[in-house]
Amino acid sequence: MPIVTIQISCERDGSGRDTATAADNAELIRGVSELLLNVHNQPLGSAFVVVEEATLDSWRCGGPSIPVLGRQRRPRLK
Repeated sequence: MPIVTIQISCERDGSGRDTATAADNAELIRGVSELLLNVHNQPLGSAFVVVEEATLDSWRCGGPSIPVLGRQRRPRLK
């Protein structure tokens, strides 16, 4: 039985929401399950699919968090 883990970042999307909804996660899980069916002939419902969410402050690259890196890399307007 396959186990698939999807890691996503939680970030605000304009609606003020900073996390995926249950419907978003269900759609991801459904899509991965269908992919396993099509590619590996795994029957639907035969795989565990886990969605892990992390805040952008939890994602780091060489020390600084992703939001800090984004601010550092943005061109400054004069």
